[in-house]
Amino acid sequence: MEYLDWVQWPAMVVTVAAAWLVGSRLKHRREIGFWVFLSSNVLWMIWGVYAEAWALIVLQVALAGMNFRGMVKNWK
Repeated sequence: MEYLDWVQWPAMVVTVAAAWLVGSRLKHRREIGFWVFLSSNVLWMIWGVYAEAWALIVLQVALAGMNFRGMVKNWK
Protein backbone atom coordinates (compact mmCIF):
# COMPACT_ATOMS: atom_id res chain seq x y z
CA MET A 1 0.00 0.00 0.00
CA GLU A 2 2.87 2.33 -0.74
CA TYR A 3 0.55 4.40 -2.93
CA LEU A 4 -0.98 5.73 0.31
CA ASP A 5 2.37 7.43 0.99
CA TRP A 6 1.35 9.87 -1.73
CA VAL A 7 -1.93 10.87 -0.04
CA GLN A 8 -0.03 13.37 2.11
CA TRP A 9 0.82 15.50 -0.94
CA PRO A 10 -2.72 16.09 -2.21
CA ALA A 11 -3.76 16.56 1.42
CA MET A 12 -1.20 19.33 1.77
CA VAL A 13 -2.26 21.02 -1.48
CA VAL A 14 -5.94 20.81 -0.55
CA THR A 15 -5.19 22.28 2.90
CA VAL A 16 -3.33 25.25 1.40
CA ALA A 17 -6.13 25.85 -1.13
CA ALA A 18 -8.71 25.70 1.65
CA ALA A 19 -6.81 28.25 3.74
CA TRP A 20 -6.70 30.58 0.74
CA LEU A 21 -10.43 30.20 0.12
CA VAL A 22 -11.43 30.64 3.77
CA GLY A 23 -9.40 33.86 3.88
CA SER A 24 -11.50 35.36 1.09
CA ARG A 25 -13.76 38.35 1.59
CA LEU A 26 -16.40 36.69 -0.58
CA LYS A 27 -18.86 34.58 1.39
CA HIS A 28 -19.24 32.05 -1.42
CA ARG A 29 -15.49 31.38 -1.53
CA ARG A 30 -15.37 31.01 2.25
CA GLU A 31 -18.21 28.48 2.08
CA ILE A 32 -16.31 26.48 -0.52
CA GLY A 33 -13.16 26.79 1.59
CA PHE A 34 -14.79 25.16 4.59
CA TRP A 35 -15.86 22.18 2.45
CA VAL A 36 -12.36 21.98 0.99
CA PHE A 37 -10.94 22.05 4.53
CA LEU A 38 -13.22 19.18 5.50
CA SER A 39 -11.98 17.19 2.52
CA SER A 40 -8.39 17.88 3.57
CA ASN A 41 -9.25 16.62 7.06
CA VAL A 42 -10.46 13.37 5.52
CA LEU A 43 -7.33 13.04 3.38
CA TRP A 44 -5.09 13.62 6.40
CA MET A 45 -7.04 11.06 8.40
CA ILE A 46 -6.66 8.47 5.64
CA TRP A 47 -2.93 9.08 5.58
CA GLY A 48 -2.80 9.13 9.39
CA VAL A 49 -4.38 5.69 9.64
CA TYR A 50 -1.94 4.35 7.06
CA ALA A 51 1.06 5.94 8.81
CA GLU A 52 -0.30 5.08 12.28
CA ALA A 53 -0.07 8.77 13.15
CA TRP A 54 -2.75 8.75 15.83
CA ALA A 55 -2.09 12.26 17.11
CA LEU A 56 -2.57 13.56 13.56
CA ILE A 57 -5.94 11.80 13.36
CA VAL A 58 -7.07 13.33 16.65
CA LEU A 59 -5.88 16.73 15.42
CA GLN A 60 -7.84 16.37 12.17
CA VAL A 61 -11.01 15.40 14.07
CA ALA A 62 -10.62 18.53 16.20
CA LEU A 63 -9.92 20.70 13.15
CA ALA A 64 -12.92 19.22 11.33
CA GLY A 65 -15.06 20.27 14.29
CA MET A 66 -13.67 23.79 14.08
CA ASN A 67 -14.24 23.84 10.32
CA PHE A 68 -17.84 22.80 10.84
CA ARG A 69 -18.22 25.56 13.46
CA GLY A 70 -16.77 28.05 10.99
CA MET A 71 -19.23 26.92 8.32
CA VAL A 72 -22.17 27.45 10.66
CA LYS A 73 -20.93 30.92 11.65
CA ASN A 74 -20.38 31.82 7.99
CA TRP A 75 -23.97 30.90 7.14
CA LYS A 76 -25.33 33.39 9.69
